[in-house]
Amino acid sequence: MKKNKFEVPLEQLRRYCEPAQFDFATTQEVEPADGTIGQERAMAALEFGMGVRASGYNVYVAGDSGTRKTATTENFLQAIAKERPVPPDWVYVHNFDDGYRPRAISLPAGQGDQLAAEMDKFIEACKLELPRAFESEEYENRKGEKTRDIDAQREQLSNQIQEEAKKEGFAIQTTPVGIVTMPMVEGQPISREAFEALPEDQKKELQERGQRLQGNLSQAMGRARKLEKEAGERAHEVDKEVAASTVASLLEDVRQRFADFPEVLQFLDRLQQDIVDRAEDLRAPDKDAVAIPGLGRMTSEDHYEEYKVNVFVNNKGGQGAPVVVENNPTYYNLIGRIDYRARMGGMTTDFTMIKAGALQRANGGFLVVQAYDLLTSPQSWDALKRTLRAGEVRIENLGEQFSAVPTATLKPEPIPLDVRVVLVGQPYIYYLLFNRDEDFRKLFKVRADFASQMERTPENEHSYAQFIASQSREQGLRPFDRTGVAKVVEYGSRLEEHQQKLSTRFLDIGDLLSESNYWAELDGSRLVRGRHVQKAIDEKIYRSNLVEERMREMIAEGTVMISTEGAVPGQINGLSVISMGDYAFGRPSRITARTAFGQSGVMDIERETKMSGRIHSKGVLILSGYLAGKYAQDKPLALSATLTFEQLYDEVEGDSASSAELYALLSSLSGLPLRQDLAVTGSVNQRGQVQPIGGVNEKIEGYFDVCRAMGLTGDQGVMIPESNVKHLMLREDVVKAVRQGKFHVYAVKTVEEGIEILTGTPAGQAQPDGSYPGGTVNYLVDQRLRDYVERSKQLGAVTLAERETTRGHEREAA
Repeated sequence: MKKNKFEVPLEQLRRYCEPAQFDFATTQEVEPADGTIGQERAMAALEFGMGVRASGYNVYVAGDSGTRKTATTENFLQAIAKERPVPPDWVYVHNFDDGYRPRAISLPAGQGDQLAAEMDKFIEACKLELPRAFESEEYENRKGEKTRDIDAQREQLSNQIQEEAKKEGFAIQTTPVGIVTMPMVEGQPISREAFEALPEDQKKELQERGQRLQGNLSQAMGRARKLEKEAGERAHEVDKEVAASTVASLLEDVRQRFADFPEVLQFLDRLQQDIVDRAEDLRAPDKDAVAIPGLGRMTSEDHYEEYKVNVFVNNKGGQGAPVVVENNPTYYNLIGRIDYRARMGGMTTDFTMIKAGALQRANGGFLVVQAYDLLTSPQSWDALKRTLRAGEVRIENLGEQFSAVPTATLKPEPIPLDVRVVLVGQPYIYYLLFNRDEDFRKLFKVRADFASQMERTPENEHSYAQFIASQSREQGLRPFDRTGVAKVVEYGSRLEEHQQKLSTRFLDIGDLLSESNYWAELDGSRLVRGRHVQKAIDEKIYRSNLVEERMREMIAEGTVMISTEGAVPGQINGLSVISMGDYAFGRPSRITARTAFGQSGVMDIERETKMSGRIHSKGVLILSGYLAGKYAQDKPLALSATLTFEQLYDEVEGDSASSAELYALLSSLSGLPLRQDLAVTGSVNQRGQVQPIGGVNEKIEGYFDVCRAMGLTGDQGVMIPESNVKHLMLREDVVKAVRQGKFHVYAVKTVEEGIEILTGTPAGQAQPDGSYPGGTVNYLVDQRLRDYVERSKQLGAVTLAERETTRGHEREAA
């Protein structure tokens, strides 16, 4: 069979990678990839975003799944973080002026942990030394010295009261309810009965003397109370002095260690003063603590909790700026939280229960968050924006923000924020945020685009070999020989459907490497060779193409009517792609056109039944523009035509079948039959140029499989847009069939070229007078359309005559 001039040359059906071009035998000899591959633009954007120190230059990393954008970003940040200083620790301590507002203190990395340890040791020492100091002989001596003169005055006052009472004939007796005076007769106290038995004049005299004595006693007791108060104050002063002396000695080492940090010294001063003020409670509080059944009791531990240090952010041992990857960016994981515990029948908290979030842990470094996870977590996105705008992290539990009744709770001092946030996500999320959120463009001024493809150059093909070497070492895979690497390179071009491109979706490439290693292992080979890579590709297809096989069976048995032989007017095989998630395949569909004279134009049955998408409807409307521009320059279009996809019961979308629909229309109008052994794909514009489409490889392979199932005749093939030739990376069995002359691939630029292949008749070029050469496709179409116009005129004349006759009869009747 003579080769058609529109047939695609064999060497353009697939771009092979020659194993001989590699200067290594296996990937064991290849240096592993250092860094990312094919993402120069994204890396430059990341470097810029991390280098600019102005606010708002946070980064959105955009890219398709599988481009390793997350891993690459993390590796890049880890590398530059090592060159940056370790940020300080942050601790929270009790605020002795306002317990509801814990104070935040910044310390050099590792010092926060040391301060907390020192304070823990101090607390333990304080628990031992304070009670010991108050139980010491020295304490008793100092207390005795302070109150000795008061004790003497109290004793003197007591003796005076006794003497005065004795003079008045009374005895003084101390009882639990106070001091009681008892009358005496002959030096002996008498009972109430004996008193009542005394003569009246003697009783009266004793009562008068008792009243005088009672007044003197009241004055004496007032003086005694003052002395008691003064004694207590002096004893309390001694307690303070002892506590201050004890605490000062215990804190001396801490003060010296943190002498360069004024905020720590201020905290220690306030702590020391608080212990001095609470000396009476701390000396032995547990003895008098009141226990409530089932709820416990307040102990010294409750007081000492306030002297602890909460190491909020600990950068001890850091080797540079932190890189925090938050995989679950809930509000609390991002901003931090205040925990609560059940105690004494209620929920309580204190500054030691303030927990850091990802922002605080990343402070001074970098935070990486998945954009989708952030946006789908309630309140997280708004909280992040507020924090970045304010330049500080303020911890507030969500319950406080939405509570109907304000409650007293902790409000920790906010921490200044110096962090670079990197959001990682799909491009559509970036555009959505940029157009709908006015804060986004102010806070994320840098976009790092990860491309899904790179140029297929010898350098990048070698980069593929480096990536394979890296994966082999990291994943423990067998080395790949040159044939295996070459097959992986070809697979990279197939993923992108472009002979001059390679895919950078290294997730998919990595999966292929693992699967190829599996088949090499089953084969007992110590190397992964080209046949193992091809086996992995074939098996991946086999695991996913059940639906494709069932559809092919339905075509082969005639349930779905597709012709692969013969020629029929107004009927053509169109091609479409069905995506099943991780697998896509092409399938043929019968497209038919019927034409008649009329005024309705080209009608798309799918559109009329609301089974057509907008792009497909646009493609059909373009056909009307083509027909008008081509054939209606000297006459109107008196045409009624219908187009439909036969046996198609779901929505039709896309314009890749518009050229096939136009061929069917031209065939119906010209009466020339179309070859049924050819399938057609390609969109068309109003000037008749055939435009490129997607999924060209799947479409060709899908029709090839159908033809093979129904029997290859040597005439079958597919017609594609010429601009799609560079996208061809066909399966090797298809290339082999073309080499053997069993299958053909044609490429056309215009509708005229396509219709010539399909009908075997020249399309015909317009002559100077606008007519077409006789016997050509355009001549036959033009004549049919002129015939429609003439018939329309004749029908119009008959209709006009009938109307005039009717009007004449009406006038005669009138």
